Amino acid sequence: MYGDVVLGMKPVNKEDIDPFEEIIEKVKEEKGVKLDNELEVEDLKELVKRFKVAVKEQTGQDFPTCAYEQLWGAICAVFRSWMNERAILYRKMEGIPAEWGTAVSVQAMVFGNMGDTSATGVCFSRDAGNGEDLFNGEYLINAQGEDVVAGIRTPQQITKIGSQRWAERAGISEEERVAKYPSMEEAMPEIYKELDALQTKLENHYRDMQDMEFTVQEGKLWFLQTRNGKRTGAAMVKIAMDLLRQGMIDEKTALERCEPNKLDELLHPVFDKKALKEAKVLTRGLPASPGAATGQIVFFADDAAKWAADGKKVVMVRIETSPEDLAGMAVAEGILTARGGMTSHAAVVARGMGKCCVSGAGAINVDYKTRTVEIEGITLKEGDFISLNGTTGEVYKGKVETKAAEVSGDFAALMDLCNKYTKLNVRTNADTPHDAEVARAFGASGIGLCRTEHMFFDAEKIVAMREMILSPDVEGRRKALAKLLPFQKADFKGIFKAMDGCPVNVRLLDPPLHEFVPHDAKGQEEMAKAMGVTVQEIKKTCGKSV
Repeated sequence: MYGDVVLGMKPVNKEDIDPFEEIIEKVKEEKGVKLDNELEVEDLKELVKRFKVAVKEQTGQDFPTCAYEQLWGAICAVFRSWMNERAILYRKMEGIPAEWGTAVSVQAMVFGNMGDTSATGVCFSRDAGNGEDLFNGEYLINAQGEDVVAGIRTPQQITKIGSQRWAERAGISEEERVAKYPSMEEAMPEIYKELDALQTKLENHYRDMQDMEFTVQEGKLWFLQTRNGKRTGAAMVKIAMDLLRQGMIDEKTALERCEPNKLDELLHPVFDKKALKEAKVLTRGLPASPGAATGQIVFFADDAAKWAADGKKVVMVRIETSPEDLAGMAVAEGILTARGGMTSHAAVVARGMGKCCVSGAGAINVDYKTRTVEIEGITLKEGDFISLNGTTGEVYKGKVETKAAEVSGDFAALMDLCNKYTKLNVRTNADTPHDAEVARAFGASGIGLCRTEHMFFDAEKIVAMREMILSPDVEGRRKALAKLLPFQKADFKGIFKAMDGCPVNVRLLDPPLHEFVPHDAKGQEEMAKAMGVTVQEIKKTCGKSV
């Protein structure tokens, strides 16, 4: 991390992997092991030698060995980071003023990589994805905190129930789970008990869901930090309403806890159940951030930003994400990573952004140089469509159809709470029964404007409307209006039924003629056939209406 953040040791090309990771992978390959913690002391000494050579080759300077020089290098790197591109983008997204500046805390280290009695982890007092009131998190034995967040190793679950849920999704038997992937609750019961008590105490104190980090050094628990946790829109609403019902906060606080822009996430489309049954499942990962995402595969943040600017929907596919990927993650429909758990960078950032994310999909092999991803024998290239289900962790080939979200449960209860305290009533613009029903379901207190002419835009009604405009005499117009009358009566009945008891403002017919008459050859031919006249007569009349 020091070489990356302080010395600027980055990949030369975006298709390359991290220079330190490249060295680690080479040493593991030579040693014939898969995990970093399988390397022995002599291997680590060899790593240090190669790291120093790489630093010298890329930076032209020796790696600093003086502790104070290292410390000041780290301090200055933090202050420099305040004005880098990703920090500026993050402040813009979160509404943080640039003049606030940043600060540095210097504290003694504790080590989670001192053997099998040491560990590190990240945990949440409630589920940051769906808001469930359940302590959850991940840990790694014999590791440092960066290993969990960076997603280099896929961690294990802290709680037994979380571990059992993970095993069920992964298709792992209970016997195998207990033997190979035990939860902290099972592997370190005393440490878990202490951690569980602390997380409860912290949530009760702050009266909000907490995001916490800890390290276990040789059997002793060290608590590193806590903060109010980032969460999805759905989790935000559920946590606020649960805390209200549990008596931890009052009604006004529950409303203040819900950010208006994040409520939009609850209105996003969800996968159509019928389409899901027909979709081809490529693989499964961890359901890191719920939602439905369909888009074209991209592998790099700058490409994602460019494609999105061109109007394309994209899904970022990465081995793992880092802060450098923030700009791409911000515009992507969803994120898919090969490595990392529920507390990895990809998972935490995606939940904060309200983005769909599937992490730790170990079956995917990403090749940045060829810009391809191989999944269970199927090779997909950049630009191919892929779909992610952030609620189940499933990855689908191609596009999967979506449907509109429904307002219910805690969201509906929150809207009722809003009505109790609101000083501003909101009406909608609606011109059809369907639009009126949707608006009413979302809490509209009436219709501010029902534009009569907009009631005739669908395929069946537009022909009669055009016939009324294009008819050369009064009699022809009356015949056309007679066709329109049943349509309009039915629509008004539907609108008034949806808005029962609410005010509706209706604007009488005021059609901009040029918007209704056909200007394309196909439309003009259809009208000529419907009215029994020549195409030339239709063209002539359409020309007068412009």
